[in-house]
Amino acid sequence: MRTHIVWDWNGTLFHDMDAVLGASNAAFETIGIGPMTMQQYREQYEIPIPRFYERLLGRMPSADEWLELDDAFHVRYRELSRACGLTEGVRELLADWRAAGHSQSLLSMYDHDELVPLVDTFGLTGSFLRVDGRSGPSGGKKAEQLTRHLAALGGQVDPARTVLIGDAADDALAALHAGAHAVLYTGGSHTREKLEPVGVPVVDSLAEAVELAGRLAG
Repeated sequence: MRTHIVWDWNGTLFHDMDAVLGASNAAFETIGIGPMTMQQYREQYEIPIPRFYERLLGRMPSADEWLELDDAFHVRYRELSRACGLTEGVRELLADWRAAGHSQSLLSMYDHDELVPLVDTFGLTGSFLRVDGRSGPSGGKKAEQLTRHLAALGGQVDPARTVLIGDAADDALAALHAGAHAVLYTGGSHTREKLEPVGVPVVDSLAEAVELAGRLAG
Protein backbone atom coordinates (compact mmCIF):
# COMPACT_ATOMS: atom_id res chain seq x y z
CA MET A 1 0.00 0.00 0.00
CA ARG A 2 1.17 3.54 -0.77
CA THR A 3 2.55 5.93 1.80
CA HIS A 4 -0.15 8.52 2.51
CA ILE A 5 0.10 12.10 3.78
CA VAL A 6 -2.78 13.86 5.51
CA TRP A 7 -2.11 17.56 5.13
CA ASP A 8 -3.29 20.27 7.48
CA TRP A 9 -4.46 23.47 5.78
CA ASN A 10 -4.28 26.61 7.93
CA GLY A 11 -0.72 27.48 8.85
CA THR A 12 0.62 24.54 6.84
CA LEU A 13 -0.34 24.48 3.15
CA PHE A 14 -2.14 27.84 3.46
CA HIS A 15 0.17 30.58 4.72
CA ASP A 16 -2.41 32.54 6.67
CA MET A 17 -0.75 33.45 9.97
CA ASP A 18 -1.02 37.20 9.34
CA ALA A 19 -4.78 36.79 8.88
CA VAL A 20 -5.02 34.55 11.95
CA LEU A 21 -3.20 37.10 14.08
CA GLY A 22 -5.32 40.00 12.82
CA ALA A 23 -8.52 38.04 13.39
CA SER A 24 -7.39 36.94 16.85
CA ASN A 25 -6.64 40.53 17.83
CA ALA A 26 -10.12 41.52 16.63
CA ALA A 27 -11.56 38.78 18.84
CA PHE A 28 -9.43 39.81 21.82
CA GLU A 29 -10.81 43.33 21.57
CA THR A 30 -14.32 42.05 22.32
CA ILE A 31 -13.20 40.93 25.80
CA GLY A 32 -10.81 43.79 26.54
CA ILE A 33 -7.52 42.03 25.78
CA GLY A 34 -4.90 44.10 23.98
CA PRO A 35 -3.36 43.02 20.67
CA MET A 36 -0.56 40.46 20.49
CA THR A 37 2.51 40.33 18.32
CA MET A 38 3.05 37.26 16.14
CA GLN A 39 5.69 35.91 18.51
CA GLN A 40 3.43 36.36 21.54
CA TYR A 41 0.59 34.62 19.73
CA ARG A 42 2.70 31.64 18.71
CA GLU A 43 4.07 31.27 22.23
CA GLN A 44 0.61 31.37 23.84
CA TYR A 45 -1.68 29.63 21.34
CA GLU A 46 -3.07 26.20 22.15
CA ILE A 47 -5.89 23.84 21.21
CA PRO A 48 -8.69 23.50 22.18
CA ILE A 49 -9.09 27.21 21.56
CA PRO A 50 -11.31 27.97 24.58
CA ARG A 51 -8.33 26.96 26.72
CA PHE A 52 -6.23 29.53 24.86
CA TYR A 53 -8.75 32.21 25.80
CA GLU A 54 -8.84 30.90 29.37
CA ARG A 55 -5.07 31.39 29.59
CA LEU A 56 -5.43 35.01 28.44
CA LEU A 57 -8.48 35.85 30.58
CA GLY A 58 -7.51 33.96 33.70
CA ARG A 59 -10.86 32.17 33.49
CA MET A 60 -12.90 30.22 30.98
CA PRO A 61 -14.98 32.48 28.70
CA SER A 62 -18.71 32.33 29.28
CA ALA A 63 -20.88 30.78 26.58
CA ASP A 64 -21.89 34.24 25.35
CA GLU A 65 -18.28 35.46 25.35
CA TRP A 66 -17.14 32.40 23.41
CA LEU A 67 -19.77 33.01 20.73
CA GLU A 68 -18.74 36.65 20.46
CA LEU A 69 -15.05 35.75 20.29
CA ASP A 70 -15.64 33.09 17.66
CA ASP A 71 -17.84 35.33 15.54
CA ALA A 72 -15.42 38.27 15.69
CA PHE A 73 -12.53 36.01 14.72
CA HIS A 74 -14.24 34.49 11.70
CA VAL A 75 -15.64 37.77 10.37
CA ARG A 76 -12.19 39.37 10.40
CA TYR A 77 -10.44 36.22 9.18
CA ARG A 78 -12.63 36.05 6.08
CA GLU A 79 -11.62 39.62 5.25
CA LEU A 80 -7.89 39.21 5.86
CA SER A 81 -7.41 35.73 4.42
CA ARG A 82 -8.26 36.95 0.91
CA ALA A 83 -4.74 38.36 0.74
CA CYS A 84 -3.08 35.09 1.81
CA GLY A 85 -1.53 32.48 -0.44
CA LEU A 86 0.01 29.04 -0.37
CA THR A 87 3.17 28.31 1.56
CA GLU A 88 6.21 28.51 -0.72
CA GLY A 89 6.78 25.36 -2.76
CA VAL A 90 3.42 23.72 -1.98
CA ARG A 91 2.36 23.12 -5.58
CA GLU A 92 5.62 21.38 -6.43
CA LEU A 93 5.60 19.27 -3.26
CA LEU A 94 2.05 18.04 -3.87
CA ALA A 95 2.75 17.28 -7.52
CA ASP A 96 6.03 15.48 -6.80
CA TRP A 97 4.47 13.34 -4.06
CA ARG A 98 1.73 12.18 -6.42
CA ALA A 99 4.23 11.61 -9.24
CA ALA A 100 6.21 9.33 -6.93
CA GLY A 101 3.13 7.09 -6.65
CA HIS A 102 2.01 8.12 -3.19
CA SER A 103 -1.34 9.51 -2.07
CA GLN A 104 -2.46 12.49 -0.01
CA SER A 105 -5.57 14.04 1.48
CA LEU A 106 -6.47 17.25 3.27
CA LEU A 107 -8.01 17.58 6.73
CA SER A 108 -8.65 20.95 8.33
CA MET A 109 -10.48 22.32 11.34
CA TYR A 110 -11.62 25.19 9.11
CA ASP A 111 -15.32 25.06 8.25
CA HIS A 112 -15.90 22.47 5.52
CA ASP A 113 -18.21 24.63 3.42
CA GLU A 114 -15.61 27.41 3.34
CA LEU A 115 -12.58 25.15 2.96
CA VAL A 116 -13.69 23.24 -0.13
CA PRO A 117 -14.17 26.24 -2.46
CA LEU A 118 -10.98 27.86 -1.13
CA VAL A 119 -8.90 24.79 -1.94
CA ASP A 120 -10.55 24.68 -5.34
CA THR A 121 -9.70 28.35 -5.94
CA PHE A 122 -6.03 27.39 -5.76
CA GLY A 123 -6.59 24.51 -8.18
CA LEU A 124 -5.52 21.91 -5.63
CA THR A 125 -8.65 19.77 -5.24
CA GLY A 126 -7.44 17.18 -7.72
CA SER A 127 -4.25 16.68 -5.73
CA PHE A 128 -6.12 14.97 -2.90
CA LEU A 129 -8.06 11.74 -2.47
CA ARG A 130 -10.34 13.62 -0.10
CA VAL A 131 -10.79 17.14 1.31
CA ASP A 132 -12.48 17.44 4.70
CA GLY A 133 -13.08 20.48 6.85
CA ARG A 134 -14.72 20.85 10.23
CA SER A 135 -18.34 19.73 10.30
CA GLY A 136 -19.25 20.66 13.90
CA PRO A 137 -18.68 23.60 16.27
CA SER A 138 -15.34 25.37 16.11
CA GLY A 139 -12.71 25.26 18.82
CA GLY A 140 -12.37 21.51 19.30
CA LYS A 141 -9.62 18.93 18.82
CA LYS A 142 -8.69 17.09 15.64
CA ALA A 143 -8.54 13.47 16.81
CA GLU A 144 -12.16 12.52 16.10
CA GLN A 145 -12.11 14.37 12.77
CA LEU A 146 -8.99 12.44 11.71
CA THR A 147 -10.52 9.11 12.70
CA ARG A 148 -13.57 9.86 10.53
CA HIS A 149 -11.35 11.13 7.70
CA LEU A 150 -9.28 7.94 7.59
CA ALA A 151 -12.39 5.78 7.86
CA ALA A 152 -13.91 7.60 4.88
CA LEU A 153 -10.78 6.81 2.86
CA GLY A 154 -11.41 3.16 3.60
CA GLY A 155 -9.03 0.64 2.12
CA GLN A 156 -7.16 3.29 0.14
CA VAL A 157 -4.85 4.08 3.06
CA ASP A 158 -3.27 2.29 6.00
CA PRO A 159 -2.95 4.41 9.17
CA ALA A 160 0.39 2.74 9.89
CA ARG A 161 1.68 4.11 6.57
CA THR A 162 0.05 7.51 7.02
CA VAL A 163 1.78 10.72 8.12
CA LEU A 164 -0.11 13.82 9.22
CA ILE A 165 1.81 17.03 8.47
CA GLY A 166 0.60 20.02 10.45
CA ASP A 167 1.66 23.06 12.45
CA ALA A 168 0.05 22.40 15.85
CA ALA A 169 0.63 20.01 18.71
CA ASP A 170 -2.98 18.90 18.30
CA ASP A 171 -2.14 17.55 14.82
CA ALA A 172 0.40 15.16 16.33
CA LEU A 173 -1.94 14.10 19.12
CA ALA A 174 -4.64 13.35 16.54
CA ALA A 175 -2.23 11.25 14.47
CA LEU A 176 -1.06 9.25 17.47
CA HIS A 177 -4.69 8.67 18.46
CA ALA A 178 -5.39 7.26 14.99
CA GLY A 179 -2.32 5.04 14.86
CA ALA A 180 -0.57 7.25 12.30
CA HIS A 181 2.72 9.14 12.25
CA ALA A 182 3.12 12.92 12.47
CA VAL A 183 5.60 15.58 11.43
CA LEU A 184 5.16 19.11 12.76
CA TYR A 185 6.08 22.27 10.85
CA THR A 186 7.35 25.39 12.64
CA GLY A 187 6.03 27.90 10.09
CA GLY A 188 2.50 28.11 11.48
CA SER A 189 0.72 28.61 14.78
CA HIS A 190 3.26 27.15 17.23
CA THR A 191 6.89 27.86 18.03
CA ARG A 192 9.41 25.01 17.91
CA GLU A 193 9.59 25.17 21.71
CA LYS A 194 5.87 24.37 21.92
CA LEU A 195 6.03 21.57 19.35
CA GLU A 196 9.07 19.60 20.47
CA PRO A 197 7.63 18.34 23.81
CA VAL A 198 4.99 16.37 21.87
CA GLY A 199 7.73 13.92 20.91
CA VAL A 200 7.33 13.73 17.12
CA PRO A 201 9.72 15.11 14.48
CA VAL A 202 9.69 18.90 14.09
CA VAL A 203 10.93 20.57 10.89
CA ASP A 204 11.34 24.09 9.56
CA SER A 205 10.10 23.51 5.99
CA LEU A 206 7.42 21.50 4.25
CA ALA A 207 10.05 20.00 1.96
CA GLU A 208 11.74 18.53 5.04
CA ALA A 209 8.37 17.29 6.28
CA VAL A 210 7.66 15.42 3.04
CA GLU A 211 11.12 13.88 2.92
CA LEU A 212 10.73 12.71 6.50
CA ALA A 213 7.23 11.39 5.85
CA GLY A 214 8.63 9.12 3.17
CA ARG A 215 11.17 7.72 5.61
CA LEU A 216 8.75 7.33 8.52
CA ALA A 217 6.06 5.44 6.67
CA GLY A 218 7.76 4.27 3.48
